[in-house]
Amino acid sequence: MNTITKITIFLLFSLYLTNAVAQENDELEATPEEIEALRENIRAYEKEALKIEVESINKRVSSKDITYEQGENLKQEVAKKRALNIENRIDILEKRIAFNKRNNLPFPYSKRVKDQRKVSISFGDNDANLAGLKISDSESKPVKYDIRTSNDMVFAIGFNNAIIDGVSLSDSPYKLGGSGFVELGWNWKTRLAKNSNFARLKYGFSFQFNKYNLKDNQYFTQEGSNTIIDTFGIDAKKIKFRTTNLVVPIYFEFGPYTKVEKKDRVRFHTWDKFKIGIGGYAGVNIGSRQKIKYEEDDDNVKVKQNGNFDVNPFIYGVGAYVGFGDLSLYAKYDLSETFKNDALKQNNISLGLRVDLD
Repeated sequence: MNTITKITIFLLFSLYLTNAVAQENDELEATPEEIEALRENIRAYEKEALKIEVESINKRVSSKDITYEQGENLKQEVAKKRALNIENRIDILEKRIAFNKRNNLPFPYSKRVKDQRKVSISFGDNDANLAGLKISDSESKPVKYDIRTSNDMVFAIGFNNAIIDGVSLSDSPYKLGGSGFVELGWNWKTRLAKNSNFARLKYGFSFQFNKYNLKDNQYFTQEGSNTIIDTFGIDAKKIKFRTTNLVVPIYFEFGPYTKVEKKDRVRFHTWDKFKIGIGGYAGVNIGSRQKIKYEEDDDNVKVKQNGNFDVNPFIYGVGAYVGFGDLSLYAKYDLSETFKNDALKQNNISLGLRVDLD
């Protein structure tokens, strides 16, 4: 009984494999529609290539590089060449299909053509391509006619300081050269008008890092519930204070553009164009830190103090930029005060360079 069971299982398994292979070969066998689709791809490519060559010849005639008669002769030559290309490539295609069928080899393009995957045509001697046909695994996606919203990364860097109530910028407790800011974010840009790209709305999110280098051995300290600037007890080598904000910027951007219209799409480009942006930002403070570096008993000491500086948790301000292409001169000013208390009234101000990687 055990032997009969084994034989039965073996026969059933063999039958299953035979059926599976047969089904696979049936699925991979080319249909007349698929073969004709490949022929049509070859014809379409050669016709488009001929069109480009004829346009190039017409331009040479218009610019008087060649005479009209020479141009007509060249057109006849390229037309003959493209006709022979179609004939030869289709012949190669059909011979390859016949070779595969004669040797029980699967038709490699069948399922991909059924799935409407991309069939491209290229020149070259690569044996992996069939008569210049290359099958891509990626799905062929239709081209979107108009794209009104694009996105890009934003990076800015420059000088940072503060406008302090009753104190001039020259008397600021912060070093003008040592204090700086960095901004890093991601923005979306939407064209406001349907047929014009002169006005755009730019919005997204950014991390703003505002750093103050304090001078004259001054540092931030707490006095009750207030943050004040006091003199550090030891001669410090360096004292820095930094706030980190997460904001949502919104800017109205204006400037010239280039409109490119094609048969299947229209694009509005601002590459290498003048632009000006006016707007603002709002967000939250997500951190503050003070670093103090000094020397004690011939040892270098670094002190890091996080938080507890009564920094305003909500940030909002105005900004503007002007420039060409990706690069702009950028300024921003916090309308919200850096600290919540009344002991130290100051508003952050920054000036630097901004890069929009459109």
